[in-house]
Amino acid sequence: MDNQQLTDTMNTITETNFKFPKQTKVYKGKVRDVYTIDGKYLVMVASDRISAFDVVLPRGIPYKGQVLNLIAKKFLEATKDIVPNWLLGTPHPNVSVGKMCEPFKVEMVIRGYVAGHAARTYNEGKRVLCGVKLPEGLKENDKFPEPIITPTTKASEGHDEDISREEILKQGIVEEKYYVQLEKHTRALYARGQEIANKMGLILVDTKYEFGLYNGEVTLMDEIHTPDSSRYFYKEGYEERQIKGEEQKQLSKEFVRRWLIENGFQGKEGQTVPVMNDEWVKEISDRYIELYEKVTGEKFVKHDALNFNREIEERVGAFLAKL
Repeated sequence: MDNQQLTDTMNTITETNFKFPKQTKVYKGKVRDVYTIDGKYLVMVASDRISAFDVVLPRGIPYKGQVLNLIAKKFLEATKDIVPNWLLGTPHPNVSVGKMCEPFKVEMVIRGYVAGHAARTYNEGKRVLCGVKLPEGLKENDKFPEPIITPTTKASEGHDEDISREEILKQGIVEEKYYVQLEKHTRALYARGQEIANKMGLILVDTKYEFGLYNGEVTLMDEIHTPDSSRYFYKEGYEERQIKGEEQKQLSKEFVRRWLIENGFQGKEGQTVPVMNDEWVKEISDRYIELYEKVTGEKFVKHDALNFNREIEERVGAFLAKL
């Protein structure tokens, strides 16, 4: 590993401890640290932490937070005609500032293909996922006749759990008048995401969205169409690989999950996270950057994280002063 690669693997943001003006609360998520400002705004810092199977892995991935934040910014701007979103601005490559919403306690997962969790479920012989009947005769990575919505609960700690539409309504997790809107927005956002991906030579396989209420209006929150929340296949050669029964060439976090599974880790009790050496960390970073460039069509410009504390405090402080 050369000196530049070594510098990059050390150049990560894994912890934040900011004190912004009028800060009232801090929430540390698996990847993002969220600072509440004056009970009205959120400052969301995308760290370089990486999680899989709902476990934060021991090493940060250089530039991962920047990739996530800038992809989310691009797609939030590209979909605001479909549904209002929380974003007010991105004063730093790793930071988004937006409106504080009252979140719905579900994640809206939509799947167009038999991949990831859907494939694992299907390969176990199960034909119902989150209350949705799955057709017979499909194999891994085949396209569903129509995209399916497979919601999960939004756990503050531990694992998110699969749940059906019927259970969400029965338990009163989301009122039906709002849940109908969540489904409608989810399908429209996914269609837009597929359309954009196709233009870039990609297939948006599956993704998830989070929504909340802002002034009584359903509002899109958090990230959208990033490699942490979505799975992409390369469009070129997809059909041929399916016919031959070959693995699809993909851009997503799935390759990290597979590496963990191969090394005996699925987030279960008693299991130990395998060692992530510098070469593996760099490969993950390179894949995130590749996805950024492929999905946005823009060259990725690495932003040095070495002075990120002072830089973020200054930029976020100036941005908040204008609100």
